[in-house]
Amino acid sequence: MIQPVVSPLSGQVLSKMMTVKDHLVSGQYFDLYHDALWNMLLTCPVPKNLENYYKSTAYKPHHHQNTSLTDRLYNLIRKRSYAYKYRLLRQYHPKMQSVLDYGTATGEFLAYLLKKTLTVSGVEPNKNARKLANEITNNNVKVSIDELTDKYDAITLWHVLEHVPDVDDLIHKLKARLNNAGILMIAVPNFTSYDAQYYAAHWAAYDVPRHLWHFSPLAIQKLFEKHQMKVVGQKPLYFDSFYVSLLSEQYKTGKKNWFKAFFTGMKSNWKARKTGDYSSLIYILQSE
Repeated sequence: MIQPVVSPLSGQVLSKMMTVKDHLVSGQYFDLYHDALWNMLLTCPVPKNLENYYKSTAYKPHHHQNTSLTDRLYNLIRKRSYAYKYRLLRQYHPKMQSVLDYGTATGEFLAYLLKKTLTVSGVEPNKNARKLANEITNNNVKVSIDELTDKYDAITLWHVLEHVPDVDDLIHKLKARLNNAGILMIAVPNFTSYDAQYYAAHWAAYDVPRHLWHFSPLAIQKLFEKHQMKVVGQKPLYFDSFYVSLLSEQYKTGKKNWFKAFFTGMKSNWKARKTGDYSSLIYILQSE
């Protein structure tokens, strides 16, 4: 008898939605299962050696390639986003003095915050990325959140939560590291966006098996309600639709198709003006 797939977050029995290829590392296929109550997807199966699926020079958050046009586009978008993220932090916590960036990768965002005279810390499990991060952040990046004892006015996770095997445990630990009136700011892909629907199994932001969870706005709301936290703001990451569409075109057709990717990204952002379903969303959360 086949055992049903049950979500460890919601407890719901899930139904298979589609099969998606790992285009980045292995070429293997993984199934996405749908949680109808929370409107989220889970990657199945989760490999036991998941760390091996990050061992690629093409995995951009851990590297600094700037050789191809795609690399340069990625790095440009990443750098231009720092000011936007900082403005959002100030908007939701005007008196903010300290920030923890969880999953800080190579540390550029923390280095940006240091220039704003903030007290910063980071967490990055990847050894090579952490070494690069510590070189530009005065050795403020640790391997685990369990090494930290301070509390922070703000904690950020930029496209990290979807990678975390035990989401409930991490949220519990993050909440414990927040000061009173502190904010948690999380960015994740949104599989209910137009570009996700358009590219379907070729949508690059599924990024299986590295992305274990695939969230919708409803799923984020319900997940954090379990931890007595509420969404107090929701903001788009406009550029993500273009970059994800560019990768998706390559996965779908084997070609970059710059014009078509730009058009699809533009259409996704345009449709999201009414629905709020941008390709990636930033959620700002506070304790209830």
